[in-house]
Amino acid sequence: MHDTEANGQIHSDQGKFAVAAVATPAHQISIKHTFETAHRLPQLRGKCTSLHGHSWRVTASVSAPALSSDGTVVEFGALKARVRQWIDTHLDHGTMLGIRDPLALPLYTAGSKVFRFGADDREAVSDEERLASDLPWPTVEAVAVLLRRVSQAVLIALPCAPKASIGRVFVRETHLNTAAYGPADAL
Repeated sequence: MHDTEANGQIHSDQGKFAVAAVATPAHQISIKHTFETAHRLPQLRGKCTSLHGHSWRVTASVSAPALSSDGTVVEFGALKARVRQWIDTHLDHGTMLGIRDPLALPLYTAGSKVFRFGADDREAVSDEERLASDLPWPTVEAVAVLLRRVSQAVLIALPCAPKASIGRVFVRETHLNTAAYGPADAL
């Protein structure tokens, strides 16, 4: 039997076999947090049109091809504290609604904590809401996108390993429903 390699494939007298790609090694760390938040999804119809809450769980991972000079990807404590602070300030014990949801204004006016998805520059109450301006409704998928953006903004402000970046962010809204958002090659 004679084997030769050409164009990323091994050719053999017995047939053709694909060569497995060798992944570049990288370091990865993850942080987790839980928070309690209500939302509603009137655009989907069904039971999620009612205002309801979840015990949300988020896991954010950070990857880097090499460690920093102090031997870390990023200091866990600083990353956890800042991501948790953002979530607790803007989402925990609040309500996530789409900007077009008729409940958004009455709840906000009544003094409730409301985070609005889909608010443009004219409508956003805060810079934080602008992070979700292109996400019209607070689906679990959209919350994963938002929390990846938050995590990346936090990471950029911290000392970390060269080329460190947020990889996948997993958001779990129930024990059965989880969404992940991150680079396509990481999913």
